[in-house]
Amino acid sequence: MRLSRENTGGLHVSLRGMTDENSNRKSHLVTRGLAAFGVGALVFFGARFLIDFFGSALPYAMPSKNEAALDSEEFIQFLSLVTDGTRRHSRVTRLKNGSEFYPAYVHAIRRAKYAVNLEAYEFLEGQVGDDILAALSERAAAGVEVRIIVDALGSFETRNSYFDGLRAAGGQVCWYHPLHWNTWPKVNNRTHRKLLIIDGETGFIGGADIADHWLYPTSVPVWRDTVFCVEGEAVAGLVSAFCENWLESSGEILSSSKQFGFRSIPEGIESFVVSSTPHGGGTQARILFQALINSARKTIRITTPYFLPDRSAREALVAAIQERGVEVQILTAGRHIDHPMIRRLSHRSVRRLLRAGAEIFEYEPAMIHAKLMTVDGMWNVIGSTNFDHRSFALNDEVNLAVLDRQLSATIEGDLLDDLKQSSKLTLSDVGGNTLLAEEDSIIDHIMRQES
Repeated sequence: MRLSRENTGGLHVSLRGMTDENSNRKSHLVTRGLAAFGVGALVFFGARFLIDFFGSALPYAMPSKNEAALDSEEFIQFLSLVTDGTRRHSRVTRLKNGSEFYPAYVHAIRRAKYAVNLEAYEFLEGQVGDDILAALSERAAAGVEVRIIVDALGSFETRNSYFDGLRAAGGQVCWYHPLHWNTWPKVNNRTHRKLLIIDGETGFIGGADIADHWLYPTSVPVWRDTVFCVEGEAVAGLVSAFCENWLESSGEILSSSKQFGFRSIPEGIESFVVSSTPHGGGTQARILFQALINSARKTIRITTPYFLPDRSAREALVAAIQERGVEVQILTAGRHIDHPMIRRLSHRSVRRLLRAGAEIFEYEPAMIHAKLMTVDGMWNVIGSTNFDHRSFALNDEVNLAVLDRQLSATIEGDLLDDLKQSSKLTLSDVGGNTLLAEEDSIIDHIMRQES
């Protein structure tokens, strides 16, 4: 059979139409596949977000009640052993807000003779960062060993070239867990430690990183925070925490004699560094908080920017109130919080605490970023740990546990001043959608599944 020119033209048009139809079908399948992938990714990362803040939490049960006095040798020994903290004597000075701690940083750096080690989750470009880098660069050029660890995610917006001047002066800068294709399994493990160590003799520990919003009004009011200057034996524990992350970041073990100029001051106050890193879903920081909450007899006072207690912490706080008559006060971030969703989730997780009689306040003037706890007016926990699952189970953190009534009086005096500028939460403030408002709902279901 022969095809005419007219027939072959029609066949050509028909084949072209079939080709276009097949192409459109393939394109549609690709689009649907990409959409499904996108939805799956959203579900996956959404689930990871919830798990990061609410699970997977160990029970942290303490079946044996502590009968020892909290300032007794027995209790001090117990607390140091369960948190793997070496008992040391130190002097601890409180520095309130960036107007006090940043000038202290620069002054201490400029006095350095041997070594300066700095570790931060956020080291952001700006005037504060410029001043710190200028002081570090001057010391590095003078022959002082200068090392910086910066978290790659927390300081994502900071250019690597920002540190070129320090490197040219002889300083070393390492990024903690940089975001590469082969580092994704560790993407959730960040260093949240905030450390500055001078000559192995003086250290700074607290809630603040390096950024302008701790000192200057930016698009937000100046943040409220607290840092502590530590002198004496406990600085050795801070150096140890830095050494751990320096090894992870650079592959080097710090071994220079310039790093270890520790001073013994036996007249200092009882203290020990609690350095925590994720392993098996639990950390020494979480043990420290749980042990002190379970042992409190009179007061528990917590300041934290993000208050997302897991079930064990909620039960321990409720038991402290109802069974031992402990006064529980919690100060957390209010309307100026930098992560509004966390505030909403926090509201939905504290209803049982409010019913039990806990007093929960939200700081009004600005973002509050301090991480503090006092127990019975004698034990103090200061450092980098937020009261949430991310800090307790995913981040590298460092805290200092201090037994000192005078320091407690200072911290609680600051808390009293902050409470005067805060609003007290009521049950009606944290109401709303009952599906998410009660602990025994989706949030607690997630926690049960992940525990």
